[in-house]
Formats: sequence, C-alpha cells, structure tokens
Amino acid sequence: MASSSFSPSSSLFSLLNFNNLIIICILLANPVLGSYYKSIFSFGDSIADTGNVLYSQPDETVGKLPYGETYFHRATGRFSDGRITLDFIAQAVGLPLLPPYLGSSKKDLQQGVNFAVGGATALDDSFFEKRKIVVPTNASLGVQLKWFKQLLPSLCNPSSNDCHEYLKTSLILMGEIGGNDYNHPFFQGRGIEEIRTFVPHIINAISSAIKVLIKEGAVTFMVPGNFPIGCSALYLTLFKSPNKEDYDESGCIKWLNEFSVYHNKFLQKELAVLREEYPSVKIIYADYYNVAMKFYKSPELLGFTGGALKACCGGKGPYNCNQYVRCGSVDAKVCEDPSTYVNWDGVHLTEAAYKFLANGLMQENNQFFFPENDIIITTTTATDRNQAL
Repeated sequence: MASSSFSPSSSLFSLLNFNNLIIICILLANPVLGSYYKSIFSFGDSIADTGNVLYSQPDETVGKLPYGETYFHRATGRFSDGRITLDFIAQAVGLPLLPPYLGSSKKDLQQGVNFAVGGATALDDSFFEKRKIVVPTNASLGVQLKWFKQLLPSLCNPSSNDCHEYLKTSLILMGEIGGNDYNHPFFQGRGIEEIRTFVPHIINAISSAIKVLIKEGAVTFMVPGNFPIGCSALYLTLFKSPNKEDYDESGCIKWLNEFSVYHNKFLQKELAVLREEYPSVKIIYADYYNVAMKFYKSPELLGFTGGALKACCGGKGPYNCNQYVRCGSVDAKVCEDPSTYVNWDGVHLTEAAYKFLANGLMQENNQFFFPENDIIITTTTATDRNQAL
C-alpha cells in the first residue's frame, strides 16, 4: 500500500502556506467571508461524488483501499486517495464534508448534501439509448434534481417563503457534470464529429437544471467547466498516437483538449445568457481547465515530482494506466507517495492535485472562480477541523 503521509515539496508547501497567510489576513479583517454560506448542495459525477456510487454499485473498486488512504485511511466512495475539490470548498467555508444523499437517511442535512454519483451524465439515459451508447448508471442530472426536490421539504417549508430564505445562504455546486456524456461515447469508439453534436444538448441540460433550482430559491451557483481530457492518463492510453504533432509541449493530446475548450466556451456562453435572464442570481464559472493546466505545464515546479500524466494507481503501460487493471483491483500497482502525483487512477486526481485546484479557484484575486467584484468564498486554514465522514 502506498504511504499515507503527505510530504509535498518545498515549492508546493510554500505556495499553500503563502495562500493560507493571505486568507488569515482576509478572515481577520472580515470574518463574515468565511461563514457566509450555511449549506452546500452538490450535483455531478465522480469528480464530486462522496460515496453515492457505493449505494448504487456496492462492488465498485472505489469502495476498497487504496482509495481514501491518504486522508480518511479507508475507502469512502471518493474517486481519489483522499479529499476532492468539493471537500476543500466545504472546509474552506467552515461546513462539514457533504454526506452522500443515498446514505444520508439518518443524518441532519441542514448544512447540505451531495447528490453527485460516479458515472452520472448530464443527459438522461434515453438520449444514449437512442444512439446505442451504454451508460452504466441511472443517476443523471435529472434524477439528481428529483432527489433534491424530494429532500427539500424536510429542510424547509415549501408552502411559505421558508425554502427561498433557506436557499439564499446555500451554495449550489453544479458539477463538474457532462464529462461522462463524452467519456462513454469516446471510450465506446464513437467519433469526435458525432460527439461534438452532443454539446448543445449537454449545455442545455445543465442550464435547465440551474433554472429549476433558481425557481426553488437558489441564488448562488458554482458551475465548473471540463478538465483538459487530453492530459488524462486513460485518454492518453486509449488515444495514443505515433504523430508527435498530436501532442502539446506538456505531452497532452491537443485535439482532445481542444474538444474540452469547445465544451467550456459553449458553457460560458450559456452562463452569460443566464446571468442576463436572472440578474439577481450569482452564477460563477469555475475554470477547472486553466487551473489544471498549471500543474500539467509545470508539475515539478509545483511539487508533483512523480509527474502529471502518469497515474499513481493502475496497471502497466506508459502512463501506468490499463483499462483492464483498475485501481483497487488485485493486480493494480500503487505509487509510494500520491502527493507527488497529479493523476490518481487514470481518470481522477490525487488529493494533492484537488487541493491545488481548490486553492487555485479560491486564491486571493479569484481570477478563476468569481465574476469581477463578486468575492464571497475564501480559503481557510482549518481544513482538517471537520470530522471525516
């Protein structure tokens, strides 16, 4: 088993300490910033899942070590060795780690809950069935919205203005969602020209979900874009090319990253339309792509000495990734120190990479996280004060 110690290089350690120093000063000057949000509700896929997948697919390898080894010291259903971006955001605003909805029947959910499920899509299953594309889970964004509506009456009184008041201080994380709408067809051999036609449908599903939640009373949304999939170990393995011109200077596949940019531009355009339609609602685009490209371009400078493109946990191959040997299986190999790697299992990131991503989104100038002059969230140093779920 890989070591559970977290020993980042001095450059990464200094970067995080510098960020924390800035945050301490901000919070001392205005303590309200760190406690503005009273609850968080999360929708999405495996990038945001905190355990729902284990209630729908209990045999998943994500339910076994080494998943969860770094922070929780046990598998929790998170697709990482430890915490994910959602966890760092929750801890940054002083809220508990979000429990998975499917396992939350006996818990107090006033401070929020997570509806994200590994493998989930933005589009409903019927879209893929018509195109003969196999989707392994029935937990689309539409299904997650139904769960939210079923839960809401237990948190507030829908017959009065109570729910609108309650959701005024809630942060809605809409994703990351949409990645699997592309992953499933890509991995099943569909061409990029066909998959590009899916983009407007996916963006419309995300936009429609935001509108539904606005109608329920939500006023603050964080909507992440897609990651640079051309830097993913699994994509690099499956779409390996003999042509050097297919790769950028970081070793990522250019045409796949261009596809992610295409999706993200489409999403940002739609979010701009929503801001015009709902001027009193904060709709924040979280630029996962460009923050992630920082550690793909300069991994060693940021402390990721194990590299950015190779998976920490997986099978044989140039990227330590093999689609037939999944992390958590008997034959999988695990690196000694996940904190020096960006990629965890071929698709998902390590806790160290997710932490860098969260800090990048919530840095002092908020250039990746907030529209201009709309600063609400800041990171805190109390990242370990909440009880691990």
